[in-house]
Amino acid sequence: MHYHIILTELCNSQCRYCYGKSMREENDLNKRFKFDFDAPYISSVSVEKVKEFLKRDKEPTLIFYGGEPLLQMRRVKELIDGLKDVPNIQFRMQTNGKLLDKLDIEYLKKIGKILVSIDGKRELTDFNKGEGTYDKVVGNLRLIRKRGYDGEIVARMCISEFPDLNEQVRHLLELIDEGLFSSIHWQLDLGFYSCDYDFERVKEFIEDYNVSLKKLFEWWIGELYLGRVWKLYPFIGMVEHLFSGREAKLMCGAGHSNWTITTDGNLVACPIMGCMPDFYCGNLDSSPSELREIAPVSKCASCKYLSDCGGRCLYVNSVELWPPEGMDLICSTAKFYIDLVKSRMGEIRLLIESGAIGEKDFEYEKYFGPEIVP
Repeated sequence: MHYHIILTELCNSQCRYCYGKSMREENDLNKRFKFDFDAPYISSVSVEKVKEFLKRDKEPTLIFYGGEPLLQMRRVKELIDGLKDVPNIQFRMQTNGKLLDKLDIEYLKKIGKILVSIDGKRELTDFNKGEGTYDKVVGNLRLIRKRGYDGEIVARMCISEFPDLNEQVRHLLELIDEGLFSSIHWQLDLGFYSCDYDFERVKEFIEDYNVSLKKLFEWWIGELYLGRVWKLYPFIGMVEHLFSGREAKLMCGAGHSNWTITTDGNLVACPIMGCMPDFYCGNLDSSPSELREIAPVSKCASCKYLSDCGGRCLYVNSVELWPPEGMDLICSTAKFYIDLVKSRMGEIRLLIESGAIGEKDFEYEKYFGPEIVP
């Protein structure tokens, strides 16, 4: 199983789509859900307690998460040192990248995959995250690669006010060619805050995003004909899923294969539900095999896309901060994306049969962070 561990709720960035919106947010969540506001901002769980829990899992993967986990760099080192005897333990991390140059390379090398937040070109990244962010993050990536870090680095994009996915991803592909990143995924900033809902604005955003998504996908298909499978997680993930023929659960793993250890030691279905006891699935005294599973909301059950979508986002669909027509808009882009990939599966199969590419090119580690249904 995969487990995020929230080391701190604090962050050294104030991104427009995160901190910026949370400061403006006014909603009725506290009327419909309980919140545990007494949970500490910094993790209070002991390394030994985490160790006892993870030893009950045959193949545990621990993902350092925040806030910004590297604000608790000492805790990262303590956990890596303290858990080294846990059989088959793997480490991952999700970070904004600003402090990567501060973590000793011997520890960094023990974190096999790192998701680094970057939204595309310098101008967009700095607009969303603050002036100088792009150069700092890219500079740190060059530095850790020079120091010998050879693990997977995933560019973690947030598509927010500007829907030009194709342009921003194509820029990041240049950084893959340079050897800085290994792969890319993106998440749509839709449905997380009630304060940013405007039907016409969202409708226009989704229409433009779908155009850009299709353009990027068609380019990606063209690259397959040249024998190159760029590791864009939404594309390879959906192709792999369609090959498998299995019924999809939530593609991020939330509440069935990926849980989050909160700062006070509870196990919750999703990292952004850390203070919501209604979504707690157990605690560090629980057996991993006995953690409560949480399925997508009931309205998804009647949707013909559920077997491929899996419910898209547990948090967004559960809290419903947008009205039904807004939620339908979000679902419309997931359906567009699934139909888009399905429309070219015949060609992909033929390319595999011809030997131009291999089915193994679409294999990936599930549930460690990248979005498959953005």
